[in-house]
Formats: sequence, structure tokens, C-alpha cells
Amino acid sequence: MASSFLSLTPFFYGKKPNIAPSIPPRCRGSVTFVASTKISHSWTNRRSGNHQPCLWNDDDLQLLNSNYKGDEYTRQVEELKGTVKKMMIGDQPLEQLEMIDNLQRLGVAYLGKLRYVEGDHVDPILTIQVKHAMELPLHWRMRRLEARWYIDVHERQADLNPIVLQLAKLDFNILQALHQEELKDLSRWWKNTGLGEILRFARNRLVESFLWTVGIDFEPRFGSCRKTLTKAIALITVIDDIYDVYGTLDELELFTDAVERWDIKAMKQLPDYMKICFLALYNTVNEMAYNILKEQGHDVVSNLKKTWVDLLRSYLLEARWYHSGYTPTFEEYMKNAWISITGPLVAIKASLFVTNQTNQKELEFLESYPDLLYWSSVIFRLQDDLGTSSVDELKRGDVAKSIQCYMHENGVSEEVAHEHVKNLMREAWKKVNTHRVAVSLLSQTAIGIILNLVRTAHCIYQHGDGHGSHNHKTKDHAMSLLFDHFLL
Repeated sequence: MASSFLSLTPFFYGKKPNIAPSIPPRCRGSVTFVASTKISHSWTNRRSGNHQPCLWNDDDLQLLNSNYKGDEYTRQVEELKGTVKKMMIGDQPLEQLEMIDNLQRLGVAYLGKLRYVEGDHVDPILTIQVKHAMELPLHWRMRRLEARWYIDVHERQADLNPIVLQLAKLDFNILQALHQEELKDLSRWWKNTGLGEILRFARNRLVESFLWTVGIDFEPRFGSCRKTLTKAIALITVIDDIYDVYGTLDELELFTDAVERWDIKAMKQLPDYMKICFLALYNTVNEMAYNILKEQGHDVVSNLKKTWVDLLRSYLLEARWYHSGYTPTFEEYMKNAWISITGPLVAIKASLFVTNQTNQKELEFLESYPDLLYWSSVIFRLQDDLGTSSVDELKRGDVAKSIQCYMHENGVSEEVAHEHVKNLMREAWKKVNTHRVAVSLLSQTAIGIILNLVRTAHCIYQHGDGHGSHNHKTKDHAMSLLFDHFLL
């Protein structure tokens, strides 16, 4: 495996680029664009993404209400925590290890054909657990979703611990109530931007965007981080559709130029539909920077701007490939695609909002795109491509993904290309596991965010395009984590 991996993709397995690809601004200073007074341009032949409408509207989200928001339930959690701590005191190491494993799997540690047979007896619960483990390794799984699943399974076990189970359920419900309040605030913000109503060609995916952030970190203390990342991911989704589907190449050049200049006057050169998007991005990012300056005394406008510039340059390169009919080599594609998947942007934004004080050395280290961030973004990209390459994105005329690039370059079938990409993803996980231990300039919180981003990507794209399309799995995940509580 290793030899073929090295020979087929020498760059991809070797040293990563230090920065996002530098794209010469082909039309800067040479193109004058007069914006129409109408948002739609009848004279421009535009593609359509044919995206499904939003499943969750603001009126419904504002009606969310939970009984698990009061002090009464918080006191119950504290009492149960005390009882569990007493249960941990003992002289049976194996029982203690089993208890620790259960606490982790139940989500409260922060405070197929294969069957196991004994004689003629088949343990149905163990069969469920084995099948679950065979689908995806535990350390690849989204922690919060795994906790929800394991609570359901643990409840059916004969040797269940009722006190631990009650603690897990109550804690889950309390956190879900907190997440619902955050989602209601975000829904009001999204409605006020007008993007979902005005830019009908783009995906309206606020709840799905929030689901990502719950996967990245669900703990109560990271509420500000979740809100910030949800706004970023919702904006990314709209901008991605502009670059992938709706915008002309000249318009995309102008939009990239406007973000690079980060000047409100640059908005004048944009068509109307881009103006509202640029202004939403400009205001949201500046508000994020203002909050950090107010609370921490750090000016991070340039840091936040850089993450967006790097991302949009990578989007623009992909747009140029598409409009010129060019299919890049696998290596060429991956040099750009690990940036365009948004991993660096999300990780850097999250690092600014997970603590009360920005760590300048950690921020600078993240901005150098260290190996841990690079390999994690590679996994993110490959999992996304496995989930999206053969369906909607390619049907609407999107740029070739890693699957198609490998097929085109090597003359192999889609099945062979899929298997190759899966092997690359497994190798990339080995790199991640190595660098997560070796890295010394990142806090455990920052490392956890990067790893959880990858785990959430596995969850979202395991059964197809769970972010762009309304597959039943993503809807089920959202319902189980954000809307359906445990009965106590």
C-alpha cells in the first residue's frame, strides 16, 4: 500500500504547501463591471444547483422549548455526579475501567454478519454494537451523536447502571435545551441577513450548519464558538454556491478582489446579488473581530480576513478549472482542495472563540497550517468527495473531484478510484494520529476541535452529501441531537 501511495501521489503524501495557492488576479484593474439594478440577470446564462428547500423555518425554530433549562435539573445532575464519583471508588480495576468506558461513551466524561455467539445464544445488544463498530471506527465518530446512540443501546443492556444512565439522559436533555436556545438566536440572525430569502439559488442550511458546530464541540462553555462557527458555515455554504454554480467567472474575480481589499467601497463593482452577500460577510466578520477586541483586547481583523481570502482564492482556482474545461491531476487538485474544504478557516475561527484569551503563539502556529491541520483537512476533503462526487455536485456541472481526477489521470474505474481514496484517507488518519501526539504548540482544546471537525465530516458525508442534500440520515441526526429529548 505504502509504495503505491508514494508513487502515485508524491506531493500529496509528502510536504504540504505552506499557504493557499496564490492566484494571479487576472482581471484586477482591467475589468469594469456595471451592476444591474435587478438581482437576476436575464442576459446571463446561469447554472442551477437545483437545491432542495430548507427543512427548518424560523417560525418553527422559535417555538422550540425545553423543560430542562431550570436550576432543578442542574441540581439533579450535581447529585448524580456525586453518586457516580462514589461508585468509582473501589478496588476492582476492571470494573473501574468499564465504568470509565461507559461514561465516555454516554457523553458525560467531560464532567452486519458478524455475530458473537455463546453456545446457541446470540446477544442482540452485542450484535448491534459490533455492527456499529464495523461501520466506522469509534475514534472517527462524532462524539455527541455517539453518546446519543450509546445511551439508547446502554438502556437495553441487562447490566446497565441506572444511576449513570439517568445522569447521561439528564445531562443530554439540559445540553439540548441550551443548544436549542442558541439555534433560536442563530435563526433570528439568519433571517435578518435576508440571504435565505433573497439568494434563492443557494442552499439554506442553518440547522445543518449548527449541527456541524455541535459535532465540533458540544460543551456549554463553547456556546460563543458554536454561534460564531455556525454563522461562518452558513455563509460558506452560500458563497460556495456562488462560486460553484451561479456566478460568472468575471463576477467571481471581482468578488475575490473585493474580499482581498476588505473595503466597503469595493462593493460598488459587484452585481446586486453579490453585494448583499459581501455585506453580510463583511459585517459578520467585523462583528466577530469587534467582540474579540472588546473582550480580549486583540485586533484579529487581518487574521479573520486571511482565512477568507485563502478560501476564496481556492474557490476561484476551481472555478477557473471548470470554466476552461480543465481537469487537474490528482496531485494538483489536492494541493488546492485541502484549503477549499474550509478546514483551516473553521479551525482558526474556532481557536479564537474557545477561550477567554487569545493565545497569539497558538494562533500564529495555526495560521502556518501545521501538519495536524493539513492532514485533518485532507481527510475532510476526501470524505466530502466520497459523499458527493457521483451525485448532485457533478450533475449540476461542478469541478471534478478527487475521484474524477484520479480516474481521468490513471484511466481506472470509479470503483477503483473510490477504493484508492478510501486507502488514502486511512493513511491520512495515521498521519493525524502521529501529529496529534507530536504537536506541542497547540492546546488540547485546539487539537480536539481539529479532530472533531474531521469526525463530524465523517458523520455528515458517510451516507452521501449530508450537508448539501436532505438525506434522511442528516435529518435523523439533527432530530436526535437538537429536537428529540429523552423521557425521564
